[in-house]
Amino acid sequence: MTQHAPSTEPELTGVRNFRDVGGLPTVDGRRVRPGVLYRSGHLAHATAEDAAFLAGLGLHTVFDFRNAADQRLEGADIELPGVRNVNLPLTDPADGAEFWQMVRDGDIAQLRSLLSEGRAADRMITSYRSIITERTAEHSKVLHALAEDSVPALMHCAAGKDRAGLSIAVTLLAVGVERDAIETDYLESNAKHRRYKVRRSGTSDDAYSPEVMELLSPLFDARAAYLHAAFETIEQTWGSTDRYLEEGLALTAAERDRLRERLLD
Repeated sequence: MTQHAPSTEPELTGVRNFRDVGGLPTVDGRRVRPGVLYRSGHLAHATAEDAAFLAGLGLHTVFDFRNAADQRLEGADIELPGVRNVNLPLTDPADGAEFWQMVRDGDIAQLRSLLSEGRAADRMITSYRSIITERTAEHSKVLHALAEDSVPALMHCAAGKDRAGLSIAVTLLAVGVERDAIETDYLESNAKHRRYKVRRSGTSDDAYSPEVMELLSPLFDARAAYLHAAFETIEQTWGSTDRYLEEGLALTAAERDRLRERLLD
């Protein structure tokens, strides 16, 4: 992958899962330009040093895909000088609120009934499918903003894995990045230093027992099957990526050309 300054792998203390997607190859032999599109987890806990690094990227816009419940839990993003913050929730605050409370507070019996035998992974796949079909307006806004003026841009949610992962994937599809490259970038969220820290309310060893962590892992993993479900949903709903972009996201050929000009070498 293309390297550049500043480093694509900075040591950020309070921001997890940060990376530049520059260098990813397109199907026509081009590459995503370094320094124009970044992804990460939320910025609410960024340290002063983190903020200085982020401010040095020359960002135009930070897209925050968290909902109000996420923001209450983690806090608002730090303000970066001269950077526009755009909040576009990709999930409803009430959606699954009881479920996520159970994840934090439930005992082992409750977690087994909720998450065992593939239920957790099925929930994630359902979520990815629904974000593709139900959040076309939000994804359209992101792509139109990028085509107009909003680069360099940083996209994030809470962990920088699911909602941000899908938005990055949609953006990369729009400029013709190879699907294998999109998947490789998506799966990088599994690296130990990137992963979202699981929060459980209990303090006993049982709260984080091996069985509990195994039950929870599908919720906190980036799995190829989840991304494949999103791609499959595009094909099933619109017939092709081009029709999804044109009909689902109202992106014209001229706007796709502008996106390529802004994001590709």
